[in-house]
Amino acid sequence: MRRIELATGQTFEESMLNRTGAFNADALIAATNIVEQVRTRGDAALREYTAKFDGVELETFRVPQSAIDEALTRVDPTVAAAIKQAAAQIRDFHERQKQQGWFTLREDGALVGAKVQPLDSVGIYVPGGRALYPSSVLMNAIPASVAGVRRIVCVTPPTKDGLLDPAILEACRVSGVTEIYSVGGAQAIAALAYGTESIKKVDKITGPGNAFVAAAKKVVSGDVGIDMIAGPSEVCVVADETALPELVAIDLMAQAEHDPLASCYLVTFSAEYADQVEAAIELHMQGSTRAEITSASLTNKGLIIICPDMNTALEVVNVIAPEHLELHVPDAMELLGAIRHAGAIFCGEWTPEAAGDYVAGPNHTLPTGGTARFSSPLSVDEFIKKSSVLQYSPAALVRDSQAIIALADHEGLWSHAQSVRLRCKLVEQAFEQVAAEAEQVEAKQAEVEKAEAEQAEVEQAKASQAQQGDATQAKGTEERN
Repeated sequence: MRRIELATGQTFEESMLNRTGAFNADALIAATNIVEQVRTRGDAALREYTAKFDGVELETFRVPQSAIDEALTRVDPTVAAAIKQAAAQIRDFHERQKQQGWFTLREDGALVGAKVQPLDSVGIYVPGGRALYPSSVLMNAIPASVAGVRRIVCVTPPTKDGLLDPAILEACRVSGVTEIYSVGGAQAIAALAYGTESIKKVDKITGPGNAFVAAAKKVVSGDVGIDMIAGPSEVCVVADETALPELVAIDLMAQAEHDPLASCYLVTFSAEYADQVEAAIELHMQGSTRAEITSASLTNKGLIIICPDMNTALEVVNVIAPEHLELHVPDAMELLGAIRHAGAIFCGEWTPEAAGDYVAGPNHTLPTGGTARFSSPLSVDEFIKKSSVLQYSPAALVRDSQAIIALADHEGLWSHAQSVRLRCKLVEQAFEQVAAEAEQVEAKQAEVEKAEAEQAEVEQAKASQAQQGDATQAKGTEERN
């Protein structure tokens, strides 16, 4: 592994990294052509590319329900149990990410808020090639299922016999996948984005893949939603002298074995400790079943940064902005406040990246290549969309009218301003009409009150006269007696 030793006060720069990134110009050219062929020729192009790249000739791409049901009988029981356990813990974690719509009512009667709803359909890409990834099914399909997506489509390259790994089929079954297709590569991304005779298009595509898959996602982005353009995987391990070199070494190798282009960073505090880690790597390599890939990654993309203190080490981490960050130091949780950029943070020697890759619950689809500076792990949020909701009262529009008109006039948008002016005029007219009607009502009420008063006076006069007549009659009777 390459080494950099930082002096006290020396700043670590991103230029010191040998980073490839997700963009591959050659892959982009090839992917663009593949996408266009599938877009225009549909299933015929899918068959040609599947035969060319996967060595399999397929008439139909959809996996029948019978094969999905049969998978449980063919998958290793231990693996099936692991899938079930992982699915439960992943689902529990992502259930906590669900959002609710909200509304707020201003004093002037204006109502604003947001409506949250799931996407109608998503496509998840599950890589093949060097390894099989039922875990990728779980990490992509379960958040979509939790979000409430009704149609979840899985595409994955077929094996040489045209079949799919039963563990992948079982993962699809337990995670809520509704359709499975044996197709991979850039051609699968194109089919999901634009549809073919046998594969209906989706609204969004998620999931990792090789350089051609990443390039194809870049090509179709805008016509369909995507989660991210993922580059080679990476890990950064911060370790001091209290960390066991054997554990640090195997955790670096756990990332390196993914891909010869995977990047592995060790941030530590002495050359002697770095030597111990590299010696442990050599010992572990003797038992590795993926030694060639691992060695290529560590040789070409491995980097050891020796720092004078922890503050420098944490700034190195923030510059790297790694996909995976392991903290093999005491009281790792206390360092979280200083870490600004990392896809997933694994605290303490008992928390290997492998736990996050499979069963812990948080998503293992993470931002790579330093994109953790502005991106987050895959989550339920990727499978929902929000609609703004607005409802103004007349009073609320009048209140905001001058500000709206001022900004619209400044931008030269006459109709914008006029749409408010007309409404304000209607409100003014309505107010005047109401005022006039109120005056009429008041005048009528006054007339009624006047008439009632006059009638009361008449009635009072009649009553007074009657009283006087009664008194006169009574006096006359008394005199006669």
